[in-house]
Amino acid sequence: MIHLSQSLAQWPGDNFKVTLKQELEALPPSSLPLHLGTQRGGQADDESISVLVNIVKEQADTIEVHIGVFFYEIMGGCSCGDEPPSENTYCEILVIIDKGTAEAVFKVLAA
Repeated sequence: MIHLSQSLAQWPGDNFKVTLKQELEALPPSSLPLHLGTQRGGQADDESISVLVNIVKEQADTIEVHIGVFFYEIMGGCSCGDEPPSENTYCEILVIIDKGTAEAVFKVLAA
């Protein structure tokens, strides 16, 4: 499970979005379900991602955040060179943060 405790500690406040962006971008590879957000059937390369915090909504027990994630999608099987080509890709993810535990759940919304 992923815990976004630094972000939760900033809730509510002006630093929440900045802290959430930093915390998400610092997650270990494969933490976000970017493989569900690929657009051409390739593999997600999430070694270097960029996160946009789009919408934040407070619920009774959770904080729901719509984020946009820019990452590279690697296209296998279509390269004449040594390395397969990659393409910039964008997907939207709903991040649901439990206010009591800081546990986060991720759901891909759109690719």
